[in-house]
Amino acid sequence: MGMTQVFDDNGTVVPVTVIKAGPCVVVQAKSKDADGYEALQLGLVEFMRPSRVKKPRSGHFKKAEVPPCRVLREFGGAQAGEDPAVGTQILVGQVFQANDKVDIWGTSKGKGFAGLIKRHHFGGGAKSHGSMFHRAPGSIGASAYPSRVMPGMRAAGHMGSERVTVQNLQVVRVEEQDNLLLVKGAVPGRNGGYVVIRKA
Repeated sequence: MGMTQVFDDNGTVVPVTVIKAGPCVVVQAKSKDADGYEALQLGLVEFMRPSRVKKPRSGHFKKAEVPPCRVLREFGGAQAGEDPAVGTQILVGQVFQANDKVDIWGTSKGKGFAGLIKRHHFGGGAKSHGSMFHRAPGSIGASAYPSRVMPGMRAAGHMGSERVTVQNLQVVRVEEQDNLLLVKGAVPGRNGGYVVIRKA
């Protein structure tokens, strides 16, 4: 939802990101016998017009007897017998507590075409008069052999709009009545973007 600041018990200002984490609902429980792997499919409960839901996905939600969800994500790693039943609502207070460490991933902000100093933090050349080497990349490959630029060479290009994970962020506060999670520091993506949260 955005960033703000809160005061801890000592009166210190803590910058936090406010995340509306749920409510989420269990849409499908995948098993090794039926699907080849074990995972839990969760959907974020948000208002969505029924006309915007395609027929195959509408049948998927109807089978689980849950409202249409705009975002579906799968989470694996749960032990057998621990999975909640299909249709169960999962609230933020049931999963996270204050001072927990979490990993958050999302899609970073798109920056368009960027040069290699902004994109890869190259130092550039001397700024002195007559150097003629200010924001250029320098050498990008050998001449005689292999006589080409090797794959993976850092260069100018499209920056951002990729999956980014921030690890070990601290949960400062959990607002259960509004399903809000206050996390210390910044998380990837724009305001209003979708992120995935898991325990570190």
